Amino acid sequence: MKTLRLILGDQLNKTITSLEGCDPKTDILCLYEVQEEATYVKHHKKKIAFLFSAMRHFAEELRQAGHTVHYSKLDDPKNTGSFRGEIDRTLAAHDINKIVVAHPGDYRMLKEIESWQSAFDIPVEILPDNRFLVSPEEFYNWADGRKKLRMEFFYREIRKRYSILMDGDEPVGGQWNFDPENRNPPQTDLTIPKPFENTPDALTQEVLEMVGDRFSDHFGDLEPFHFAVTRRQAIKALRLFIEERLALFGDYQDAMIEQEPWMYHAHISFYLNCGLLLPLECVKAAITAYHEGKAPLNAVEGFIRQIVGWREYVRGVYWLKMPGYSDLNFFNATRNLPDFFWTADTDMNCLRQSVTETKVNAYAHHIQRLMVLGNFALLAGIDPDQVNEWFLIVYADAYEWVELPNVTGMALFADGGQLASKPYASSGSYINKMSNYCKNCRYRVTKKNGPDACPFNYLYWDFLSRNRKALKDNPRVGMMYKTYDRMKDGKKQAIRDDSQRFLEKLS
Repeated sequence: MKTLRLILGDQLNKTITSLEGCDPKTDILCLYEVQEEATYVKHHKKKIAFLFSAMRHFAEELRQAGHTVHYSKLDDPKNTGSFRGEIDRTLAAHDINKIVVAHPGDYRMLKEIESWQSAFDIPVEILPDNRFLVSPEEFYNWADGRKKLRMEFFYREIRKRYSILMDGDEPVGGQWNFDPENRNPPQTDLTIPKPFENTPDALTQEVLEMVGDRFSDHFGDLEPFHFAVTRRQAIKALRLFIEERLALFGDYQDAMIEQEPWMYHAHISFYLNCGLLLPLECVKAAITAYHEGKAPLNAVEGFIRQIVGWREYVRGVYWLKMPGYSDLNFFNATRNLPDFFWTADTDMNCLRQSVTETKVNAYAHHIQRLMVLGNFALLAGIDPDQVNEWFLIVYADAYEWVELPNVTGMALFADGGQLASKPYASSGSYINKMSNYCKNCRYRVTKKNGPDACPFNYLYWDFLSRNRKALKDNPRVGMMYKTYDRMKDGKKQAIRDDSQRFLEKLS
């Protein structure tokens, strides 16, 4: 009797729990490329190619290690297009007595897997996903009894548990969080290193041709394609970040420069989220750089907080709040997503830059996602379902467990404050401070009203005005309402008129 050990496309690591206790003589390791996963939303072409190439390379590594691997390519004429169909094919060809799989990343997939035991009439064992530091059960226990869930307190506990940047019971440097030091605007003389680039091999080229043929109507540019697609390549990408970018990551992690999509960021979320890298090895590499004097504490702590703080936290919130979390719409926003989120055809240069870079790279850094794209969707009152679908489609590191809390909770405040303490709403002044986008924009960021005014300026106040009932008791927003109330009636009317004209044109 044999065990079918299913490895999902975001579990590409030999330490995954589904491989524990594997008997190479009897067990079959299965990886399936299926149409339903590539099209449940119309994923960016580069995202599909990245994951399929990484899966094929991982399957080859497993074969070379002596395992029996069953791999279903999408363009195999016998491919059924679904996990259930491919498992059924495997069961028909082999004497299987059990299915083993690590806990999937998304609620949708968990529900599918939970149906297999009755569908196939054999046991299905779902093991914990050990690619994360905190299990959903551990997060439930941490959250139990808390009126508010705040990442900062969760982050401190993880630091203590894993002894990360700790000096006994106290944090190294005397403080837990160096975020106030990590908000420098961009300088004109910055020399930004080239990002990691990997040359596609024959296997990847095969995938690129298949994706270009089968998914030509999906969003995004397929080439140039420079992603790491093996663990060895992903480690090179991590090392390059540590050596060339980490030192200035902290200072400029919020900065945006026209035609500089990569800045000083790590660009390893692709690899963390599909298993090619693991969180603690990234943390240890950054700590080593700090002890060797290669990077300052504010940069190292900021990088580590993104991995062991925010990343673990949003996953915990996701599993704590699902399935209802995906239906939340605190502001009852109903506006359709504008076409320029796909075409980049807009006079707002910050949005044009962010969408264009997303289209080319299947990537934008977190401030572009939050304070440009997300901020606009928030102020314009765009339907959260449409915004969530867009973010899930366009980014190569996007899976629902990480995308949904970041969009619904952080960018749109659609959960009413379950994740963040206030809406991350901003006028054009923030974007002007943290970028050079405004210099080449058709609109003038210093103008508050009129046809030449930056739309963020009047949309910000219009958002506060129309959502006053929902936000009036939020202590972190109260000061802005005092400012609004001091405005003259003519100013308030101009805000309403400008916003109405802009939003009608948007529709």
